[in-house]
Amino acid sequence: MPTFDIVSQVDMQEVRNAVDQANREASTRFDFKGTDARIELGDHELVLHANTEDRLRALHQVLEEKLVKRQVSLKALEDGKIEEAAKGTARQRVAIKAGISAEHAKALNKAVKDLGLKGVTSQTQGDQVRVQGKKRDDLQEVIRQLKEQDFGIPLQFTNFRD
Repeated sequence: MPTFDIVSQVDMQEVRNAVDQANREASTRFDFKGTDARIELGDHELVLHANTEDRLRALHQVLEEKLVKRQVSLKALEDGKIEEAAKGTARQRVAIKAGISAEHAKALNKAVKDLGLKGVTSQTQGDQVRVQGKKRDDLQEVIRQLKEQDFGIPLQFTNFRD
């Protein structure tokens, strides 16, 4: 029986490259001179630092541009609130979401079921959803329909097997 998996992954190497490019641009751009604007990369979190909230927003925009150029979906980012840091500077934490949560998996399973394709089933397996069907064309239709919908997370379709 043909199957495929729906996953939500983030290529951390591309995120690291985008952060490096954004930091490099922040160190050379005229409007960031002397502002100590920088981005720190943690395990699944980015921390943006700048001396004012305006510079922080500009740094966030630069980061988003670099991520988009590297084909990292902005849906994978969850912005925290802007906090006041030491010496009157501003800081913002940005979480990187990977994996399909239980409520997103439930929504995906419901969407697959609502398509009403005969012989197509889906089930949650950890942080991914496996879709099975009798016909390859039905599974391709599921992928097409799910790509048109917005679930608030980046989706990839992997492990397609006949």
